[in-house]
Amino acid sequence: MNSNDGHDTPIHIVPPRAVSESQSQMAEVVLPNDANPLGNLLGGRLMHFIDIAGALAAHRHSHSHVVTASIDHIDFRRPVHIGDLLILKSSVNRAFNTSMEIGVKCWVENYIAGTKQHVASAYLTFVAVDTRGKHKSVPQVATETDEEKRRYEDAGRRRELRKWELGRKNAVKS
Repeated sequence: MNSNDGHDTPIHIVPPRAVSESQSQMAEVVLPNDANPLGNLLGGRLMHFIDIAGALAAHRHSHSHVVTASIDHIDFRRPVHIGDLLILKSSVNRAFNTSMEIGVKCWVENYIAGTKQHVASAYLTFVAVDTRGKHKSVPQVATETDEEKRRYEDAGRRRELRKWELGRKNAVKS
């Protein structure tokens, strides 16, 4: 029996999945309950939408339950107003053993004015888990386009930076 940890735990080999198989898109109309007194979408509400959009791609890629492990970075580029249509697109940038980096890009569409603008981007890490919460292996990513290959390589660099930063934080705690 193959083993991934020196014990008798079987390795289930799953063929890589194309990025296109898990790309997801969702849309939300910004309502007054989502906004601050100035009529702008709350940053925390946008983060909630980003988390859901990222989870959609992670679920589709892993065919599993997933949990959010981290949100690396979010850039809020411009405000989103009540009545705007928010479009969120997500895709798997890279898969590791049990985790996946997901990129989420958000646009606002003012369907009255006929405009569409990039409002935010984020990188999230999700971990695949079974029904007991135990980590589960995920398929690797099969890149097909130059853009997917660039995002795959960039995700590897960001992972190394996350590991370095975690090590630095742990050293400071000691």
